[in-house]
Amino acid sequence: MASSTSSSSSSTPFPKWQIIIGVGAAGAIGISYWYLKSGRSPLFNSIFRGTSQESSEESAESKGRVSIETPFELAQKLKAEGNQLFKNGKYDEAIQCYNKAIAACPEEQTNDLATFYQNRAAAYEQLKKWSSVIADCSKAIDLNAKYEKALFRRAKAREIVKDWENCLDDITCVCLLQNFQNSSALLMADRVLKELGKMHAKEAMKTRKIIMPSKNFILTYLSSFSEDPVSKSLLEVDPPLGQGDLKGFLKAKLAFATEKYDEIIPACTEEINSSESDSAYIAESLSLRASFYFLCGQFDEATQDLTTIINNEDYDYKIRVNALIKRASIYMQTEKLQECLNDYETAVDLGPNISDVFHHRGQVKLLIDKTNDARDDFQKAVTLNPNFPIAYVQKLYTDYRYALQKQDTELLIENMSNFRKATEKFPDCSESFVLFAQVLTERENFEEANNMYEKALKLNPNNASIFVHKGLLLLQWKNDIQGSVKLMREAIDLDKKCEFAYETLGTVEVQRGNLLLAIELFNKAIELARSEMEMTHLFSLRDAATSQLKITTKLGIVSQLNS
Repeated sequence: MASSTSSSSSSTPFPKWQIIIGVGAAGAIGISYWYLKSGRSPLFNSIFRGTSQESSEESAESKGRVSIETPFELAQKLKAEGNQLFKNGKYDEAIQCYNKAIAACPEEQTNDLATFYQNRAAAYEQLKKWSSVIADCSKAIDLNAKYEKALFRRAKAREIVKDWENCLDDITCVCLLQNFQNSSALLMADRVLKELGKMHAKEAMKTRKIIMPSKNFILTYLSSFSEDPVSKSLLEVDPPLGQGDLKGFLKAKLAFATEKYDEIIPACTEEINSSESDSAYIAESLSLRASFYFLCGQFDEATQDLTTIINNEDYDYKIRVNALIKRASIYMQTEKLQECLNDYETAVDLGPNISDVFHHRGQVKLLIDKTNDARDDFQKAVTLNPNFPIAYVQKLYTDYRYALQKQDTELLIENMSNFRKATEKFPDCSESFVLFAQVLTERENFEEANNMYEKALKLNPNNASIFVHKGLLLLQWKNDIQGSVKLMREAIDLDKKCEFAYETLGTVEVQRGNLLLAIELFNKAIELARSEMEMTHLFSLRDAATSQLKITTKLGIVSQLNS
């Protein structure tokens, strides 16, 4: 599992709803105005004009003595009768009254007509006639484009029939009209965005291009393992590579040293397919190829190689344990939590003294909100390998989260002190400064947090994620949007494959009202996503931005996010 600081899901200072919904909604109007006319009946004529000369004469005789009910008054009366029937649970009868009210109501009474259609939609809703609900709400919205009740009711019906895109437009419109104050609407938008994101991600995965991540991403991933025998061998100079015609694993090793990462998988494949049955590097080649398959998001291929290692009891147990950890990480990213935890249990049984098992399982436990279990795992990792800085500072970060949950002030003070000591204990580890800076930012100790990021950048000036984190700090500290955007742009210039930078800058541009630019940035992040889970999250952001752009353009609504 990659370092927490390079994760694209790193927290931002914006409320969750602003990122997820802070974008979206254009109601599909649906039924055109001629329906309204074609739905009329000659009821008005039959009631008020009579069918014979006698009735006409009687009307003339009574003129001036009896007050004649106007069409609009009749419509209101029929609506009231329909409402009472609705309250009594007589939905079919209520619908009949609403039918008559709609027929009687003059066309110029558009707001009242919209109400009649919306009321009839409510009755259809009780009968679970979803197509009729949608049709009537659409008629109401044709008459009153900002009719919140009709928009919300149509959104609920569209959610039931899984019309995700139109549902998102409706519910985002409601959120915008209500200034994001309706919690029910916000929760629905969150649900719909997730479903729509899943749908788009599943489709996008079919045509996803395989992209080798940046050097910094690769090194960050490999550095998260302290006891990976294959990673260690990549840095060894024995045997010397020389200048000859290298093949197989040794060729892959040279490709790694010269940063020709695209050559590693073919070189490992050459070793694995070698006719020399006594090759000394089959296990190493399987492990290295699996790592690079994983880094490229080729999870099925990586899983096959890792499973081959795990099932071969002749391979060194450290390589098998490392394979279990990596396969568990794939299971986690493909939302197979139980399989993930099972692999960690097997790894603990096979390598109880390997700290990486507990370090990586601790990250999983922290992600699934099992903070106590995470603390135990990180403590075990640090006990087994006290000089591995990444596990050490992640243990401190977990202790910090625990202190917050328990509201334990003494433990919190102690934790802050331990973080400062960690930066002194591991002065060459940028991770220790970055994680401490994140904690300091949460504590609103902005100046010291900025100092930590500066120290991290001195140690690792090519880490684009640090620029992004520093940009987020500027937003919270000084509300310096220009400075924040500048830093995030620097991150992208430094690393064109930094998904985290595109995603975070996209959320900032949403806040600035630059929705087209935000959509472009989210699309770039999607291209770099390695898993369906990552894509789902990114598509949710993009779909939210797209929907808000449609609604604000169509109805002239000014989002409170951008005002």
